[in-house]
Amino acid sequence: MSSPDLDIVETLDNLGLEPLRSIWLEYYGSPPPLRSPELFRLMLAWRIQASIEGGLEPSTRKQLTRTPVPKAEGLSLGIGAKLGRIWKGRMVEVEVTENGFSHDGEIYDSLSAAATAIAGTRWNGPRFFGLREPKT
Repeated sequence: MSSPDLDIVETLDNLGLEPLRSIWLEYYGSPPPLRSPELFRLMLAWRIQASIEGGLEPSTRKQLTRTPVPKAEGLSLGIGAKLGRIWKGRMVEVEVTENGFSHDGEIYDSLSAAATAIAGTRWNGPRFFGLREPKT
């Protein structure tokens, strides 16, 4: 690897979150949506190499635009739907709103974000509220 950009790829593993964010901004032109340093490293390495090598072949790009986006599995919850469960001895309830999911006056972007706020640890929202069976 001889180009200065490729030298950056070799050092990504040794960089902390702030330097990774700075490099991200340089290559993507907008703040990073990620918090995981490992994902930063993988995506930055690909982007840097793609900028040097030319990225994806035109035929690959065309195929990607023709590939349908998979539909999310599960139920569709209408506005006003309420989900509840007992958590640590108390009834908790989340209501579907136009802007997301409401719980205790807070609006969350996803059911999982609401479940995580309630539980204090990361949860799959549909599983937390019993809409999906646990993986076996």
